[in-house]
Amino acid sequence: MKRYFFFILYAIVFGFSLLIFNYQLDNPIAEDRSRLMPVKMKAVRAEDSEDAIKKIVLEAIKNDDSISIAGMQHSQGGQTLYPNGILLDMKHYNKILDLNKKEQLITVQSGATWADIQEYINPYGLALKVSQSQNIFTIGGSLSVNVHGRDIRHHALIETVDSFRLLNAKGDILTVSRDENSELFYAVIGGYGLFGVILDVTLHLTDDELYQIKTKSLQYDEYISYFKRDVLQNDDVKMHLARISVAPGSYLEEMYVTDYYTASDQTKLSNYNTLKRETIVAVPKFFLGLSRYNDWGKKMFWETQGTYTANIDGKLISRNNVMRSDSTFMDYDNPNKTEVLQEYFIPVDQFTEYIDDLRDNLKDEKDFNLLNITIRYVEQNEEALMSYAKDDMFALVMLINQGTDKKSKENTGRVIRNMIDVTLDHNGSYYLPYYGYPTKTQLYEAYPRTEDFFQLKKKHDPNNRFMNLFYEEYHQ
Repeated sequence: MKRYFFFILYAIVFGFSLLIFNYQLDNPIAEDRSRLMPVKMKAVRAEDSEDAIKKIVLEAIKNDDSISIAGMQHSQGGQTLYPNGILLDMKHYNKILDLNKKEQLITVQSGATWADIQEYINPYGLALKVSQSQNIFTIGGSLSVNVHGRDIRHHALIETVDSFRLLNAKGDILTVSRDENSELFYAVIGGYGLFGVILDVTLHLTDDELYQIKTKSLQYDEYISYFKRDVLQNDDVKMHLARISVAPGSYLEEMYVTDYYTASDQTKLSNYNTLKRETIVAVPKFFLGLSRYNDWGKKMFWETQGTYTANIDGKLISRNNVMRSDSTFMDYDNPNKTEVLQEYFIPVDQFTEYIDDLRDNLKDEKDFNLLNITIRYVEQNEEALMSYAKDDMFALVMLINQGTDKKSKENTGRVIRNMIDVTLDHNGSYYLPYYGYPTKTQLYEAYPRTEDFFQLKKKHDPNNRFMNLFYEEYHQ
């Protein structure tokens, strides 16, 4: 009797689990890295061939379905999501198609990651020109947000793109470059997947090099002159990274800078060009964890960053390894909290005054948990229709810890909108791949060609075949 009872109980549990499983298959819930906007999708599709991807688009046209395109989904503002749409997961479409060593050109499918490219080109002594400081992202996703990185001689990713192929809203495949379908070239790069599926991309590469790391501690009001004199005007400096303190006692005042100089003896490159993984991730992650909870933790995290900066001074590193940070600081798992990014672009000459105004703006925001600010440089480039670099800019990347409840989102949104106002007051702009806290007015001020962008969207995709929450939120 007991055995019969357990059999019945098992059958009930199994049947209930099967119902839940089938329900989840029929009603998939997708979300981006912010975990602030889970969205019910009609289906999630992942294919590894051009024909299969094209079939998905043609079926969507027939059934009048919307399509959202996703890579690693680190965009945090619904750029890869749309309710009851088809989520097209591109990560399996990831082959390296061709390498022209002489011309330093590589063609890859858009689901390939920067790490995939590095592993392929490193044996040939080649390196990327531009990528994020982490190499985990897909190429298609990076084009869709027009990324930038640490290199101060090569700036926005659009500069390094030779051409790409686009599967458009009609199901046609177009070759897109500065000379062919050029209108789309400047709209798709930085276009957040709204014009079609980027199938494959041809990128310009450069030589791998050996760099010597030099670090320095300075005050924020010394940064402009230091950067112009010792970094920008020194042709030997190829990459640059800075951090500014968010810890008590040095808040938005003390900075650490890291510069990568061309090493005097390039024959030693072979001793340093083995692709490496970071080996000290656990320590900074531990102190970053402490910084989430109190000011003492923030102080310890800042001191840890100072120790690390001092320890790498004078060391040698290859270009590919500089562009290979695979630390997973954004892998934060808390059921009640999440971490969001913001990025603000400030004209170089405005930096000191901007920091003063930002500090004044944040001084009474006790519930705003700012964890880290990293600073990079981006030269003016307005090729992309939605270009963030309307001047020579410092880019301030902010990591913010916040709750996922309504009150926390409202508070974070209020503070962020205030920070964006400060940024705009200094002729700056903000990056678009993050949660939709900014207002429409702020978007149009930061991106004066927004209306042109939306009009092109209507021209090339009048039926809104490719959709996401960002477009639904902001287009008029």
